[in-house]
Amino acid sequence: GSTKPGSSGQGSNGLAVDAGGNLVLCQHGDRRLARLERGGKFTTVVGRHGDHLFNSPNDLAIAKNGDVFFTDPPYGLKDKSAREILENGVYHFSKAGKLTMIVKDLTFPNGIALSPDEKTLYVAVSDPAATRVMAYDLQADGSATGGRVFFDAQPLKSKERKGGCDGLKIDEQGNVWTTGPGGVLVISKQGKHLGTILTGQATANCAWGDDGRTLYITADMHLVRVKTLVKGSHF
Repeated sequence: GSTKPGSSGQGSNGLAVDAGGNLVLCQHGDRRLARLERGGKFTTVVGRHGDHLFNSPNDLAIAKNGDVFFTDPPYGLKDKSAREILENGVYHFSKAGKLTMIVKDLTFPNGIALSPDEKTLYVAVSDPAATRVMAYDLQADGSATGGRVFFDAQPLKSKERKGGCDGLKIDEQGNVWTTGPGGVLVISKQGKHLGTILTGQATANCAWGDDGRTLYITADMHLVRVKTLVKGSHF
């Protein structure tokens, strides 16, 4: 699609598949959430907060009931003066079409995921000075309360272990697999660091595929594939 004013011209970022099997994309350049229909046409899922264009939607998670949660930092904006929304928001877009900014106070929101029971919302924060994963209690109306630091990854950073919390996914047991310093961090649902898949590169994202026990990792210029003993939560 065409890029909106102020965009860097980047394409899509976060991806998810809806209940109908359609691909839903966070489109940096178009500053919207879009759906790729079976015929190859893009349609807008949601493109504005009120009268204002989004900054550059980054990542999304789709609940079982069809509600969508997504982050909207300004990473995809070449011209920051093109911003129409000052907050780097986390949004809830209900199946009925209601859009609400549910988190307003994060400076660098990035990856987003739901716990298997969909009672907890996780947001990765890629702040160079305070990279971490936040957790929120989800309410029945899609609002988020009780915001807290689920895991502080800043102490893990070093010259050998570069990168911050970016993309994240949840396994069937509720453990959080987040990219972070050195590779992919595995965090228990109690917030304990269980271990790290060291990639040797600044690592951006991860996702399960194939049989549900194959984790794909984007590590700078590399695409890495790792077999895991657990499945992703959606398999």
